[in-house]
Amino acid sequence: MAKIIVDGVELDVPPEYTLLQACEVAGKEIPRFCYHDRLSIAGNCRMCLVEVKGGPPKPTASCAMSVRDLRPGPNGEPPVVLTNSPMVKKAREGVMEFLLINHPLDCPICDQGGECDLQDQAVAFGMDRSRYHESKRAVENKYIGPLVKTEMTRCIHCTRCVRFTAEICGTSDMGAIGRGEDMEITTYLEQAMTSELQGNVTDLCPVGALLPKPQNFRARPWEYNKTAGVDVMDALGSSIRIDTRGREVMRILPRPNDAVNEEWISDKARQIVDGLKIQRLDRPFVRDNGKLRPATWAQAFAAIAAKVKATAPEKIGFIGGDLSSVEDLYAAKSLAESLGAKNIDARQDGARLDPAKGRASYLFNATIEGVDHADALLIVGSNPRWEAPVLNARIRRRWRQGGPHNSHFPVGVIGEKLDLTYTYDYLGAGPDVLAKVAQGEGFGEILAKAERPLILVGQGALAREDGAAILALAARLGAPKGDWTGLSILHTAAARVGALDIGFVPGDGGLDASAMAKAGALDLVFLVGADEISVEPGAFVVYVGSHGDRGAHRADVILPGAAYTEKSGTYVNTEGRVQISDRAAFPPGEAREEWAIFRALSAALGKPLPFDSLAQLRAKLYAAYPWLARIDAIATSDPACLASLPAGTLGQGALVSPVSDFFLTNPIARASRVMAECSALAKGRLTAQAAE
Repeated sequence: MAKIIVDGVELDVPPEYTLLQACEVAGKEIPRFCYHDRLSIAGNCRMCLVEVKGGPPKPTASCAMSVRDLRPGPNGEPPVVLTNSPMVKKAREGVMEFLLINHPLDCPICDQGGECDLQDQAVAFGMDRSRYHESKRAVENKYIGPLVKTEMTRCIHCTRCVRFTAEICGTSDMGAIGRGEDMEITTYLEQAMTSELQGNVTDLCPVGALLPKPQNFRARPWEYNKTAGVDVMDALGSSIRIDTRGREVMRILPRPNDAVNEEWISDKARQIVDGLKIQRLDRPFVRDNGKLRPATWAQAFAAIAAKVKATAPEKIGFIGGDLSSVEDLYAAKSLAESLGAKNIDARQDGARLDPAKGRASYLFNATIEGVDHADALLIVGSNPRWEAPVLNARIRRRWRQGGPHNSHFPVGVIGEKLDLTYTYDYLGAGPDVLAKVAQGEGFGEILAKAERPLILVGQGALAREDGAAILALAARLGAPKGDWTGLSILHTAAARVGALDIGFVPGDGGLDASAMAKAGALDLVFLVGADEISVEPGAFVVYVGSHGDRGAHRADVILPGAAYTEKSGTYVNTEGRVQISDRAAFPPGEAREEWAIFRALSAALGKPLPFDSLAQLRAKLYAAYPWLARIDAIATSDPACLASLPAGTLGQGALVSPVSDFFLTNPIARASRVMAECSALAKGRLTAQAAE
């Protein structure tokens, strides 16, 4: 630790801290535009100037100087830094005056107004007049894709967006052309940005130069009600903030959470807002003479009750969806148990995961933060760039850090050959390659020598006939080493881990999801927001969900449910972290939360469930599964169960990621016009590249 005096306050800070960070530890506010904690230092806005006693007789950029670079006083006193001296005040006023020479004062029409760093700092650190009266420059706006709107006349050249796309995204989409007054930030030949994290540049931009295009001119920041939520577009469980005005969700922003998503979210998480109000189910429907017709809740329940009464328990099944909360699935499971049905399953893709084999067999055991400490990585049957873009950015950061003695961070891939934004050793496509690695050949030698090997297994490897055999091989490679367990399952469905935690899998003699969907297997099937599976003709289908997607098209009775922003629900992410998402809005029309629908339906069936409120349901849930009560915590799981995973026969064929289109993976995304435009653009870009 090094001693430093900031405005008369002596404190100990790590010597690698910048002066800006040291001043923040002392509780001093330092203005900045170009500096960001998670990006490299540029030092080009000069707004963070401070005075260093004994240093050069001029202000110092606090973001670009480390504490270790300061000289002590003449008698060995700690170095002194001043943040409010007359020199600093005058220097900051001068910098702000320069910044405002060309910046347009169009705050009344700027969407950034009210949450603009330049606006706030001009008030706090600027002066009340300018000595410049020349005309302001104008810069032509650029097209950089359907998600980000440009007003480049406002740009102050902080280069945050440039550094973000180069360092975090790994796509280097943005850069600067020209020099001096003619400098402009743009994409290469004004093409669309290609990263799945590009929307984060709108949060990074300290002015209104880069703005979210879908939310343009819709509301002011102070009009929003802000609600803490959890993203369900993938299984990472990113922390989000849901902004609403009245009953409508207006935008979704990231919430800082270093343990999960840091302060980034994917473009799908951010921009599916319009999909929350398109193709919504707002009333019950009952199929009559081949056509779905609106009905009352009583009529819908009566149709279901008549079918339940005429159906044997072994011919009734429940299939859980990918976006359902733990509460919804628990209520559905409770109803299934009251009816005597053992055909329940939430693994729509057929993943060979079984909670009976131990919790460690289906979790990302190394944890998301553990990626930062891994010293070797093997990716099996996964495309993390599309399955979990924020996790892929963390892997890229670990890759950029390299290994010991300036060596590279070894990454091996078994499956598809993809652009993951970092270099890797392509080992092969099939499970036979994994068998060779498990025997210590090739990349297996690197994993054997690694102290903390990370084996990332995707659903493309597990949702196969030989998925259990692949899991057993991966578990051998990711066996516990001290307190480190390398086997890490990357899920693609937000509801999957929670469903496995509560045992939403077939009972003794019960059918799994794929078997339930076959013709003649069942007479009555309940789809709990399940849209990624096709039930063949013959069964009577009851769909409980929020959108008129694939499941609703097949249904004989539709019970309208709530989207994830319209209910308070528990979600367990891929590493087993329990999180609660609060309700930000109310469902449309007659739609209700799914757990409440199952409670009301149970009463209509004469088998009322033992809870009447969400609090009572959670009390029952926590009593049965105590670890779900530990919010924002990961319950410990015994990795010893991995040694007992049964080996099996490996099949043939390449391991392929289940995500073929990043933007259209669930009912909400498929209802979104913005996601449809992004998908079409991505497909066109891929086609053009192939033609070249």
